[in-house]
Amino acid sequence: MLEDIKKTLWATADKLRANMDAAEYKHLVLGLIFVKYISDTFSARRAELTTRLTDPDDEYFYGDADPADIEAELEDRDYYKEVNVFWVPAEARWEALRNTAKLTDIGKRIDDALTLIEAENPKLKGILDKRYARAQLPDGKLGELVDLVSTIGFGENASTARDVLGQVYEYFLGMFASAEGKRGGQFYTPASIVKTLVAILAPHEGKVYDPCCGSGGMFVQSEKFIEAHGGKLGDVSIYGQEANPTTWRLAAMNLAIRGIDYNLGREPADTFTRNQHPDLRADYILANPPFNISDWWHGSLAGDPRWEFGDPPQGNANYAWLQHMLHHLKPTGRAGIVLANGSMSSSQNNEGVIRAAMVDADVVEIMVALPGQLFFNTQIPACLWFLTKQKTTRKGEVLFIDARKQASMISRVQAELTDEVIARIEGVVAAWRGEAGAGPYEDVKGFCRSVPLAEIAQHGHVLTPGRYVGAEEVEDDDEAFGEKMRKLTEKLGEQMAKGAELDALIRAKLGGLGYEF
Repeated sequence: MLEDIKKTLWATADKLRANMDAAEYKHLVLGLIFVKYISDTFSARRAELTTRLTDPDDEYFYGDADPADIEAELEDRDYYKEVNVFWVPAEARWEALRNTAKLTDIGKRIDDALTLIEAENPKLKGILDKRYARAQLPDGKLGELVDLVSTIGFGENASTARDVLGQVYEYFLGMFASAEGKRGGQFYTPASIVKTLVAILAPHEGKVYDPCCGSGGMFVQSEKFIEAHGGKLGDVSIYGQEANPTTWRLAAMNLAIRGIDYNLGREPADTFTRNQHPDLRADYILANPPFNISDWWHGSLAGDPRWEFGDPPQGNANYAWLQHMLHHLKPTGRAGIVLANGSMSSSQNNEGVIRAAMVDADVVEIMVALPGQLFFNTQIPACLWFLTKQKTTRKGEVLFIDARKQASMISRVQAELTDEVIARIEGVVAAWRGEAGAGPYEDVKGFCRSVPLAEIAQHGHVLTPGRYVGAEEVEDDDEAFGEKMRKLTEKLGEQMAKGAELDALIRAKLGGLGYEF
């Protein structure tokens, strides 16, 4: 039901886009979904308070007050703040916007509403993108978009509405990333990759950090994982950083819609040169940094304490990201990072030296080779690195998983890892770590193998899983190669003879119709 609703909403919203670029249009749509969400949750809280203030058996009972007094009491902001509901001024509430959707100045009215909401909620200062008055949509399209978003928000209570709106927001993020192609990948990591990272890291409680958080998908999946395993919202503290201002806003809205408290730093900023969380030591780090970026270096980074295993090359940030994340881990913490495959084997400009030092220090826990075509923005083959400062089990070993053949195509150009594949990987990791109830670990030829550090050193500290897991075993039918070739040659001869017969028949038929050859 909800999947159909999401698809219908997207199809309608995309049609309203007309000729506007997807990169610009997404801010209009996602901003409106956010305003609808905070207005819905505000209205739900207000309705709840109205009932409780007039119920003699409730602790909030306001006595025999007249309706005007009740109305005044409903304006007390503390009632909303205590349950983490944003205060929405009357002029900025969704009903007010919907009632003026057909007016020619609806864009200005939305911008004014966003300004009012920011003024009343310091947490949202600088987050809401006020671009509606100058939106280059054909006349009437913005009003139609308001009407469309008005249909979102199902369910009888705030938590249901939050979940539905959150899922719609997440679905739209993915669809916009697909529509934008290469640029879309800068703010959105495909869900199956995030799920794989989360499944292997298994965050339960503590501090979760993403130093290049995009639109916040890593955090959302972490919270989902915690809730699915019996935890509750708020068992983790969220810390993020993002350099792109518009993407930084998307992340804040994505987390707020989910009811997730967050700290994304004071402002959007470069992680290397303007670290927003310098003293943070995280329990879990999940990240999909931009691959192979060459313009990251600044002179102020020379001798930085983060470069524990060696100075990263100035022309490629991959090993700067790896070391930045290790630096921000607690001694017992774990990190999962998406990087280009080249990071596993490159020896250029000190990368091989840094990788060798990391392997020898036993901070590399697991390496996963991913299938192709998982990303919206690049066909560069990718892998997952899992790091930890202090291994509690499997010291002196690295688990290699080759998942390159595990993808399922969801479109002509897009692949994903199914939940079944992710569960298989999760099970292998849990068994390898010796977790309770996971069963014994066994190497599986062509898929996974636990390798001692000495063997990795013999291979020049290359961390490509395919080098270690071997070829997948195939069933041997004991038929000799010569016999197989004889049968295949006979079959080919039969098919060629049949083809010649058909060719002659077609020529005869066409000749009867007057065609010459």
